[in-house]
Amino acid sequence: MIELSSKTVSGPVIRLHPADNVVIARIDVAIGTPVPSEDFCSRSQVPAGYKVAARSLRRGEPIRKYNVVIGFAATDIAAGTIVHGHNVEFRDFDRDYAFGADFRAVDFVPAAERATFQGIVRSNGQVGTRNYIGVLSTVNCSATVAHRIAEWFTAERLADYPNVDGVVAFTHSTGCGMEMSGEPMALLRRTMAGYARHPNLAAALIVGLGCERNQLQGLLDQEDMAPGPRLHTFTMQQSGGTRKTIEDGIEAVKALLPEANRVTRTTVDASHLKVGLQCGGSDGFSSITANPSLGAAMDLLVRHGGTAILSETPEIYGVEHTLTRRAASREVGEKLIERIRWWKDEYSVNRDVQINGRVSPGNQVGGLANIFEKSIGSSMKGGTGPLMEVYRYAEPVTAHGLVFMDTPGFDPVSATGQIAGGANLIAFTTGRGSMFGAKPVPSLKLATNTPMYRRLTEDMDLNCGGILDGVASIESMGREIFDALLKVASGERTKSELLGLGDHEFVPWQIGIMS
Repeated sequence: MIELSSKTVSGPVIRLHPADNVVIARIDVAIGTPVPSEDFCSRSQVPAGYKVAARSLRRGEPIRKYNVVIGFAATDIAAGTIVHGHNVEFRDFDRDYAFGADFRAVDFVPAAERATFQGIVRSNGQVGTRNYIGVLSTVNCSATVAHRIAEWFTAERLADYPNVDGVVAFTHSTGCGMEMSGEPMALLRRTMAGYARHPNLAAALIVGLGCERNQLQGLLDQEDMAPGPRLHTFTMQQSGGTRKTIEDGIEAVKALLPEANRVTRTTVDASHLKVGLQCGGSDGFSSITANPSLGAAMDLLVRHGGTAILSETPEIYGVEHTLTRRAASREVGEKLIERIRWWKDEYSVNRDVQINGRVSPGNQVGGLANIFEKSIGSSMKGGTGPLMEVYRYAEPVTAHGLVFMDTPGFDPVSATGQIAGGANLIAFTTGRGSMFGAKPVPSLKLATNTPMYRRLTEDMDLNCGGILDGVASIESMGREIFDALLKVASGERTKSELLGLGDHEFVPWQIGIMS
């Protein structure tokens, strides 16, 4: 992991590793700009965050960034020339998974010395960071009813319940016209159950239509749930229809509010934190500032007994060997490779998607040539510690330390899986400026560069661009992020919460066919 020196941040380019044959433009670099540290003059107009050839490259030669192959020269490239999608060839190459070869046990902070926060301890021992009541729909046909129930509880109507953060609907577009058995239905049901049981919910309502494929009783049976004080269920076709179900749902929430409001925050240690790691709108600085800083924060969290949930399977492709080498066992490492192979050999065959090389237009404009380059930065969010377990989408996360959950790269879908798995915080890095919230879990937004942070201060929580500006280091930013997560977990509001974001980001992964 690079630590930028004052000398580095004062020059026009940044060298990330001695073995690299490209460097990164720290600022916009004009044609003819001398770069004494690399002994070339720029032959291109290079925007900040883009790559420049540090020496002449031969056609077919591997291009290295952080001493990791991110592609191959599509043509001969002269020193000082911009290096991007137009002259970088994307193709697969052999990687040594070396399961567990670099495993190093975590040097834990003694329990008595662990960092603490003010959490909400539930009766089952789980710890929440927020206190919502949730209204879930089994199927799109009951989504409007779920929203109408939640929308009735305005801030004015909740004024007498200051310890309740709100009533929020979790609806989706499926639940019928889909496979009745198998992984698509199982995935939807475990996602819903993960939210219904989430420690950030004081209670939940589940609203079904009655004739859908995702039958309410089937959901309850699969997930071993039953109606009780914290879980109420409604079936519209048995409850008298739309208006009557809305009325009954409102009355049920009213009855739940006094108990939900009785919660108090108590001091608990950081081992109760599970942080879902996200990046969106990535740019060429993501792997230099925000992502490694978040990784440094996760190394701290793991040492204090907490859990970091790295996800977005297409966005670790190409660097997955850096994770398997740190796996706690061969079995853990092979779980990760099995997920990669499923994506490559079954799920995305002949599709124009990220894992097959293409990144979004925003990523390309931000300076990222392909998914290999993006994956370098994405994987950094998890820090440098050992990989302790690998989970399928929305499976309950029970291991402590760095873990991986198989999810798509699309942020709302990925975060939904992490939250269903138990994440009680989301940390989200962005270079282009993603706007994101994810009730019932607070999301901390980390900017990769100062110009974007200043432009979008209402949405960004922390500015990691200070690393490029020479006023911060990865280590200091990591500590700042860790401290901010503890404050947010204790109730301090994030920018996305202040803006009211997060009502529409419950997006379960749709992996099956529709009929």
